[in-house]
Amino acid sequence: MALETDFIVIGSGVAGLRASIELAKSGARVTVLTKDKASESNTEYAQGGVAVVLSDDDNAELHEEDTLIAGAGLCDVAAVETLVTEGTKYIKQLIEWGTEFDRDGGNLVFTQEAAHSRRRILHAHGDSTGKEIVRALIARARQEKTIVLMPFANTESLLVSDERCVGVRFLDPILRAPREIFAKAVILCTGGAGQLYQHTTNPPVATGDGMAMAYFAGAEMADMEFIQFHPTALSLENAPRFLLSEAMRGEGGILRNAQGTRFMGNYDERLELAPRDIVSRSIVAEMRRTGTRNVFLDMTAMSEDFLKERFPKIYETCKFYDLNIAKDLLPVSPASHYCMGGIRTDLHGRSTLKGLYAAGEVTCTGVHGANRLASNSLLEGLVFGARAGEAAIVDNYELRITNYELETEDRNPKTEDQIATAVKKRVKRVMWERVGILRDKDSLQRALKEFEQISNANLSASSRNFVTLAKLVATSALWREESRGGHFRNDFPERDDANWDKHSVQKLGAEISSSEKINF
Repeated sequence: MALETDFIVIGSGVAGLRASIELAKSGARVTVLTKDKASESNTEYAQGGVAVVLSDDDNAELHEEDTLIAGAGLCDVAAVETLVTEGTKYIKQLIEWGTEFDRDGGNLVFTQEAAHSRRRILHAHGDSTGKEIVRALIARARQEKTIVLMPFANTESLLVSDERCVGVRFLDPILRAPREIFAKAVILCTGGAGQLYQHTTNPPVATGDGMAMAYFAGAEMADMEFIQFHPTALSLENAPRFLLSEAMRGEGGILRNAQGTRFMGNYDERLELAPRDIVSRSIVAEMRRTGTRNVFLDMTAMSEDFLKERFPKIYETCKFYDLNIAKDLLPVSPASHYCMGGIRTDLHGRSTLKGLYAAGEVTCTGVHGANRLASNSLLEGLVFGARAGEAAIVDNYELRITNYELETEDRNPKTEDQIATAVKKRVKRVMWERVGILRDKDSLQRALKEFEQISNANLSASSRNFVTLAKLVATSALWREESRGGHFRNDFPERDDANWDKHSVQKLGAEISSSEKINF
């Protein structure tokens, strides 16, 4: 029997929780589906902090300018204005709801990160900002009697009838069988797709399912070629690519090569505080030049007490791997980190498919352009999560819910799991080697050929989603014959505003096209 609710939110990171709280204010029934426990999301892993205009020497115009510069000409100005002006209100609200940002003598502590012109980054418990924000939002969501959190409920597909999203099909965590739930509208807040790559800072849940489901449902995708690679992920054998925060370089960390020589001066005058894409490419170039698999982050100029207090989670994680961040050089190399592209939305989270809204990393709002400014992502989730929730209420409150008879798929979970593991392993390797930090026509064409071969197999839903997403990234990367932000082509190394000051748009059943604007 199909379930029914007023609104469905998929994902319980900052965007999903904030959207849910906004929806519940109207008294609507809100069902939040998440593939893992409620607190497991990219938000929880966000160490760097949240950028916001709250200090006396800062203003919205400066934050906007920094964001536009980082976005390399492809930011939507209206989206950036919305982010930096409304962000302050929503951070103050978070503080009212009990979020414990770091303070000194009662005053908020602001730090600086790469490409920011002011110290405007708030942290919580040193390097556990995302985790603290999720804690506060879950506590606030639990005060709303109409919000139902449903963990371990893996969404398989969106339900569409008469060109409108009417619900979702998910795997019931108790019955272990597919079920349908219908609603007035669905808000996708499923996060990014870092797991497309062999090396990533993202948690296992970041497989891009929300993007793929939206694409298959008929929604437009934009700017999928722009992937941000974080320059400094811990690079050790048999260890996950744990993120060594941008803030470590913001506090004075130095990058050294295998000979112990500081090298960023050979690549950019901003040294370690250059934008992430430049630092990542510089590290790759230095590793190739020296024939090594990593470089080193040097924090030894700072006291152990300071580092232990400022980066407690990083300190303890490195200690687990017998590294003292105050005394040892830390082996690092780049890893996939953030998707600037995603579901194309307007400034209120509306996708191009009626009844489907989206917020956070799963979207392309135009806020990040070709390259995300550090610590803008948590702010985006807050601001646009609230806006998507508000728009979904306004647009659909009077709508009546209808249960539709839809076909179900035959499934063999055991076989599907085996296929999915093998497919994902192959796709991740190809993405890293051919659609990674440095790209060219030959590598991208070879990747697409391999993805086509994989697609011809009898794939499970999750495998189909995964390889389709990889094809979207590779297709748009092949289409964009220039280098800009998180997209670098060895065969087209220069930015070309005359021909490529535009966005890629992809839709099921149509050739890739371009648009002057993201918002519609």
